[in-house]
Amino acid sequence: MMTKSIEIVKATALLKKLKEMKTLPVVAARLTKMIADDNSTLRDFEAVIKVDPTLVMRLLRLVNSPFYGLRTKVKSIPEAVAYIGMDNLRNLIVVDALKNLFSSRQDSDIFSRTRLWMHCVSVAICSQMIAERIFGFKGEDAFLCGIVHDIGIIIEDQIVPEEFAKVCKAYNPKENRSIVEYEKEVLGTDHTIIGALLVNDWGLPREVHKGVNKHHDTFKSVDPKSLPAIIQTSEYLVSRLNYNALDGMKSVLSPPLMIQIRDNIKEYKTLAEDLPDEITKAEDIYKLERG
Repeated sequence: MMTKSIEIVKATALLKKLKEMKTLPVVAARLTKMIADDNSTLRDFEAVIKVDPTLVMRLLRLVNSPFYGLRTKVKSIPEAVAYIGMDNLRNLIVVDALKNLFSSRQDSDIFSRTRLWMHCVSVAICSQMIAERIFGFKGEDAFLCGIVHDIGIIIEDQIVPEEFAKVCKAYNPKENRSIVEYEKEVLGTDHTIIGALLVNDWGLPREVHKGVNKHHDTFKSVDPKSLPAIIQTSEYLVSRLNYNALDGMKSVLSPPLMIQIRDNIKEYKTLAEDLPDEITKAEDIYKLERG
């Protein structure tokens, strides 16, 4: 069996071939640093954001969307930033960078980036709902973890498309094996390791790194409030709505998380009933724009 260190070495080698993705775009990188700086003012953010007209448009579009349900329209950058908050601004920046990456290649008969993107969006929305509704804490980090949890798959498709196509062709839901097993057999690493390295390079929170790295693990014991557990639970729930990363992909839930759902079945049922509407509301905001 391949050791974890070798898998990390192989994942690092793949990322080195994608130099332009080692860091966030210039504007996004500046904003991320500013968010971590308590001395940054709303006017500082406005000065950076207005340099990118597309980001301005998406920021105003987000804050004026049904997600926030404002009665009066927000028209200025400082007002929008003040309203959505720093964590949501950070998430918007990451979503913006990811959409460009997902849109950089058309879908094929073997693999659909559009399907994977909607899977990530759905997991992000569901994760935020679980954090806020089930556990009662702010869900911005859960959303962020959901939106980036499968970023490693796109890196594989971008850098080693022929090998990744072999993974997709080999994957068989009837075998009851995780996609990461197929990846390791063909690539010598998997998307959770690649993704964790990338989000670490991007300077995202440590818990988000753990969520990306561990969301396919089978847990014998786990804190249901942790991001790895929330992402795994979200994948399980959205798979019931057919928002899978690959066509027909099955999502396995660790035993402690099955118990968590069983013990809180009413809350999870209500969440599952509301989830399709929440995803539908988000489709227009987060849809991919092909060139």
